[in-house]
Amino acid sequence: MQSLKVVGTSPPRIDEREKVTGAAQFVDDIEFGPNLLHAEIVESPHPHALIEKIDVSEARKLPGVMAVVTGKDFPYKYGLYMKDRYILAQDRVRFVGEQVAGVIARDARTARRAAKLIKIKYKPIKPVLDQMAAVRKQTVLIHPDLGEYPHVPWFFPQAGTNIAHWRKIRKGDLAAGFKAADVVLEDTYHISRYAHCCMETHIAVGQVDRSGRLTVWASSQSPHTQRNLFAEALSPLGFAHKDVRVITPHIGGGFGGKAGVTMEILAAAFATVVKGHPVKVRWRRDQEFYNTYMRQAVVSKLKIGVKKDGTITGFEMANYWDAGPFVEYGANVVNSSGLSATGPYSIPNIKIDSYCIYTNLPAAGPYRGFGYSEMLFGVESHMDRLARKIGMSPVEFRRKNGIRRGQSLTYGAGMNEGDLQQCVEKVAKIIRPEKKEVSKNPDKVIGKGMAVCWKGPAMPPNASSAAFLKFNEDGSLNILISGIDMGQGLLTVMAQIASEVLTVPVSKIRVEMPDTDRNPYEWQTVASHVTWSCGNAVRRAALDAREQIFETISRAYKYTPESLYLEEEQVKCHADPTFAVPLKGFVIDGIMLEDGTFRGGPIVGRGMFMPEFMSTKCDPATSQGGHPNPHYTLGAAALTLEVDKQTGKVRVLKVAEALDCGKAINPEMVRQQITGGFLQGLATALYEDMRFDPKTGRILNPNFTDYKIPTALDIPDEIIPVIVESPQHDGPFGARGIGEHPMIPVAPAVANALYDAIGIRFKSIPITAEKVAMAIKSGKKEVD
Repeated sequence: MQSLKVVGTSPPRIDEREKVTGAAQFVDDIEFGPNLLHAEIVESPHPHALIEKIDVSEARKLPGVMAVVTGKDFPYKYGLYMKDRYILAQDRVRFVGEQVAGVIARDARTARRAAKLIKIKYKPIKPVLDQMAAVRKQTVLIHPDLGEYPHVPWFFPQAGTNIAHWRKIRKGDLAAGFKAADVVLEDTYHISRYAHCCMETHIAVGQVDRSGRLTVWASSQSPHTQRNLFAEALSPLGFAHKDVRVITPHIGGGFGGKAGVTMEILAAAFATVVKGHPVKVRWRRDQEFYNTYMRQAVVSKLKIGVKKDGTITGFEMANYWDAGPFVEYGANVVNSSGLSATGPYSIPNIKIDSYCIYTNLPAAGPYRGFGYSEMLFGVESHMDRLARKIGMSPVEFRRKNGIRRGQSLTYGAGMNEGDLQQCVEKVAKIIRPEKKEVSKNPDKVIGKGMAVCWKGPAMPPNASSAAFLKFNEDGSLNILISGIDMGQGLLTVMAQIASEVLTVPVSKIRVEMPDTDRNPYEWQTVASHVTWSCGNAVRRAALDAREQIFETISRAYKYTPESLYLEEEQVKCHADPTFAVPLKGFVIDGIMLEDGTFRGGPIVGRGMFMPEFMSTKCDPATSQGGHPNPHYTLGAAALTLEVDKQTGKVRVLKVAEALDCGKAINPEMVRQQITGGFLQGLATALYEDMRFDPKTGRILNPNFTDYKIPTALDIPDEIIPVIVESPQHDGPFGARGIGEHPMIPVAPAVANALYDAIGIRFKSIPITAEKVAMAIKSGKKEVD
């Protein structure tokens, strides 16, 4: 690989000063003046009911109320992958909290008072609050019109049922695989729902100006996708894509919860009835829990066969995903994870069924890991159990079966670059799972565990990125992209990529925040794909600018473009060691010749990237024949934990996690991502415990008092992030994304270490201290 000067180093983040000084603006910081209006939402108190009557007359009379709206004002469907959702409920509600009506007033207090005056008459319908009940025969249908909903061609909804999508994988001869096995293990695992817990709640401000232009300021991971969905949904009101603009300033966390469209469409729609006024919709913390997306719950039924030498011969898995009442985004979680449900293993005989199921719990959808964390909890727990049954170490079992480059994936395509074996070796060398440790405290025991992971970007085959790059008079750069930096460091990484090509220091590069009117297209900042995809677009924009620079120099000085190169912000020539022209001297003004004419002009680079090899076209009965994922990133985690046998309290003492990122553009930020991702995974493994009313499906703990997340006191004593680099052939300088991956192996590694410590197999998460203490007291060896 070429010698790199900027890529592979860790310069300071280009946005760190404005963030640490408080100068960074978020949506709620933007001043909209005295014409700003505030919206309050009226929500359903029922999990499933018909709407018989809505009376808004008293609300409209309250002084300060500008408008009151209901579903009749906006009878329009929307959705990213399946259009199964309305802006406001129409004839029925499908979960506690669904938006039924809205009040727009001059201040938030008046809006809240008016909302309480709206009277709604409901006719309750029996709710379906469990995905396993939802798939039984004769159950209540949550979407009787499912068969009529528009959807992407790679979804397979089952009309007349509550199954919104069914992804099937069939490969090899499963019966023969199980027959060849010496040991077959079958069991069921349960994963509950989780909240994203971003620091900043969802917020959006919409405004329709007097020219008919709709602008939405949103805390979003998906400005261009939102613009598209807003334009589609509101097209009956006369809006075209050219009339819709989305601006995204800094956002206070996302983790998938701010992908696609949820409450933002309310601000867009409400603005159309009070033209000229900006309308703010801001979620409270409790609404953030139940009225955006949650992570989906899943029941995983798993059966795996192995030979005595450790070879996996057969893999069968059925995942039943609870997606809530709307699956317009959540169904793709089910689809993507179903395509990869084996985990990073080479297995010849496979049967996978991944069901996306409607229920009357709140909507669930994208969350960091996009289904991989959930499904791999069962897979990696199962693999550990199988290794123990045949007397093989968990390390050796994964080393033997781990997928390698070129081996066949579940859908038949070949595996990309990546070294899972090296990841396993590195974390095993640090943690040494084979070495038993004894606590100095007789009331505590120590255990060790590990797990491996993989994840591919869950994206349509035509998801693309674009970038503009423009020089300024002093040789500095502005890069325009629509990727979102939500803490992962995207802006800095894009600056490093451009710097590497153009030799302009990172300190002289500014990467602009998204504005769909000004910045070029980006599908979404999801799927751990923007370093790869947007990075390729930025690199191509930089190369385009470099070609223009060389062409200008060639025309002015008669050197061939092939003889020119860039070094320290100057154009130099291999054929003439004395030649050096600073970029700042001509990248805007051009170069004056002896006759007084000029050559060149403003240098503006353009780059675009689309993975043209991807395809979702396959046999729907087997999923064979397509290439739905562009690549996978591989990794492994191992840890040491301590369990208090009296209280059940679990403390992770030491963890090592290795990820093969292809090429670390900024190694320090990769290490930070691994650390942060591990801690988020630890939260789902041990602490976060969402509870619902068993009769209504209402969330019982939508706050940080009762929904526990880790604090600084729960951080492990030692976290060792490990970077492995097997360059991705089509990545910018070999890079692949790693944003989601660090949290994926954490929960099964914890469960496997707990078994090592106390001999109890936990088959569901979270594994709270209470659950551990009760299991120890009961003497059970397995806990569902």
